[in-house]
Amino acid sequence: MPIVKHKAQRVGIFIDAQNLYHSAKNLYKAKVNFGNVVKEALAGRVLVRSVAYVITTESGEERGFFEALAKLGIETKTKDLQIFYGGAKKADWDVGMAIDAVKLAPKLDTVILATGDGDFVPLVEYLKMHAGTQVEVISFGKSSSGKLREASDDFIDMCNDPKKFLISYRGR
Repeated sequence: MPIVKHKAQRVGIFIDAQNLYHSAKNLYKAKVNFGNVVKEALAGRVLVRSVAYVITTESGEERGFFEALAKLGIETKTKDLQIFYGGAKKADWDVGMAIDAVKLAPKLDTVILATGDGDFVPLVEYLKMHAGTQVEVISFGKSSSGKLREASDDFIDMCNDPKKFLISYRGR
């Protein structure tokens, strides 16, 4: 059943920046064009809010990236990279992203998740059942959870046109 996308729909976009970054790097050895991700996902509808969930490091090398996101109108929520004894590193925004989507859902007609992470399946199911929102996902299909794709109302596979979603990607 095709979903409805009309100009008056209120949309919130929640971007799992680490997930998209690592997918682009591993699949294409390129960087994500987040402006085009938002534009394609929005599809001419009313943007209420777009938020990228990002990680800060001690070096601060990501500062330019955060500024670029802000220029695109994408709000950033930051979390410090955790380094554990033994050198293990952890940087996870899943719960924060899910809580924000649930909190904002009453003001939205459509929630768009920019991630391929299957951990978000319960969020998709909750939003559809209890918040009454349409839930769409945009990510690289080759590295996306099949269960997430199935749970969403619509899935935009960025692998279908990588040039549109990548910076400096020349293709093969």
